[in-house]
Amino acid sequence: MMRVFHVLPLSLAALGALACSSTPEPTIDPSNPCPPGQWCASAVPTTATTVPTTTATPAPAGTAATPIPPVAAVAATPVLQGMGTTEAPGMKADGGPFAGQFQEGQTLEQDISISAGKCYTVVGIGIGVQELDIQLVSQPAPGLPPVVLAQDSTTGAAATLGGKASGCWKNPLPVGGPGKVILKATKGTGLAAAQVFSK
Repeated sequence: MMRVFHVLPLSLAALGALACSSTPEPTIDPSNPCPPGQWCASAVPTTATTVPTTTATPAPAGTAATPIPPVAAVAATPVLQGMGTTEAPGMKADGGPFAGQFQEGQTLEQDISISAGKCYTVVGIGIGVQELDIQLVSQPAPGLPPVVLAQDSTTGAAATLGGKASGCWKNPLPVGGPGKVILKATKGTGLAAAQVFSK
């Protein structure tokens, strides 16, 4: 006589009941839910597989980029001078170039002295930074928020404030004062450098 055995699929409850066996294997995990002296399948740690990503995490708002020493920033001079020849014809460099290492969203500030009646153009270039923005601001008085005087309207890694298309930004006041050029890596991570021109 032949006997027929039916194999039934194990239910989740049955699998749970089989999770702990009486096979004696020591456990060193104090959070093991199985009684002492028993090995529990649920105590085996599960390892999550992480996939490396190249997407940059934006920096917190208002954080500053890491300035690059002026000697290193001079390496950007030929590119910035070329941009100045195109965007600021007849103008001279006002101070030296300045540069920084940016994460997305970070800013770099450069103090400048805004003179009465002078006209200003600022050019900037990013390497790895896909959208670079430039603002020219003044500090009316200590403790007061800075006032935005001008900002670039260009898009991409190359930015120009007060360029050939729109004309340089002219200080309308009969007096000068302290100001700042603010570079912002609106999109992307990398290096960015800028140069102020005036006449």
